[in-house]
Amino acid sequence: MSVAGLKKQFYKASQLVSEKVGGAEGTKLDEDFKEMEKKVDVTSKAVTEVLARTIEYLQPNPASRAKLTMLNTVSKIRGQVKSPGYPQSEGLLGECMLRHGKELGGESNFGDALLDAGESMKRLAEVKDSLDIEVKQNFIDPLQNLCDKDLKEIQHHLKKLEGRRLDFDYKKKRQGRIPDEELRQALEKFEESKEVAETSMHNLLETDIEQVSQLSALVDAQLDYHRQAVQILDELADKLKRRMRDASSRPKREYKPKPREPFDLGEPEQSNGGFPCATAPKITPSSSFRSSDKPIRTPSRSMPPLDQPSCKALYDFEPENAGELGFHEGDVITLTNQIDENWYEGMLHGQSGFFPLSYVEVLVPLPQ
Repeated sequence: MSVAGLKKQFYKASQLVSEKVGGAEGTKLDEDFKEMEKKVDVTSKAVTEVLARTIEYLQPNPASRAKLTMLNTVSKIRGQVKSPGYPQSEGLLGECMLRHGKELGGESNFGDALLDAGESMKRLAEVKDSLDIEVKQNFIDPLQNLCDKDLKEIQHHLKKLEGRRLDFDYKKKRQGRIPDEELRQALEKFEESKEVAETSMHNLLETDIEQVSQLSALVDAQLDYHRQAVQILDELADKLKRRMRDASSRPKREYKPKPREPFDLGEPEQSNGGFPCATAPKITPSSSFRSSDKPIRTPSRSMPPLDQPSCKALYDFEPENAGELGFHEGDVITLTNQIDENWYEGMLHGQSGFFPLSYVEVLVPLPQ
């Protein structure tokens, strides 16, 4: 930094201290400017929080939420990727229904109904994928650009204006000891920065119809999603009602027990109620039991001492996304954190990740 630059920094620091500590008054900005600055500040806070809440609304799952934040909209527009890359809860429910419906088979009314419902849930997941992509492209990205570009630029101008105000006020109070030309230049720079900051704030506030347009795009995407969801669910409801009517119109099959096989009571002299039994082998002094004659127990998964927060896997869990922790039924997982009411974070075999609460049984809960 040059000597002139160091002097300017010293001037600004001295003026700031005299205002904060000594109660000195600096140049006041007009009320219109202050009102505009206040509106910009409120706009900045609104955009930041709405962005965070929109992403949370689209994906309550924290692992999927991180992927939604990193979603590349350009690749979606070009058709390089057809899905966001993370599972929707509707899709997971659909896969579960389809799997069990196939296991029950076509002769089961419940199995056929599960197949119908599973297909509908898979379709709902695809519609939800489209909603996520549309909202990311037409609402989240434009607002993020507003934060990263326009609002950031305004903050830069306001910071520069404050620095030049401090420099001007320092020199104004020392008028006579500081050359008039230097004071005049400080005033010109202050007024120039004020005009630039004022113009940038005015442009932002006057073009807020763009944010209205983006909000309209969000609502349009939601309407389209709900219309398609209603259509899919209406079709599913009709199918299930038809199945109920068909089942009620078919004659019920009566249960007929099979005839019992004749039962031989055996000889009357049997002392154990008539059941024949095998003759017990005689044990001679020379005979003995060896360790190899004992039944072999199947080894079970070792369970570590429960001296720390842990849980036991009730089912196998295959990770489908980065950051998720896979495990098998019976595994004991060390709990490290609870993300929300549906997801835990834990460690198993030296690996850490997220996993759903519904797949495990908590043995030792996390401390409150």
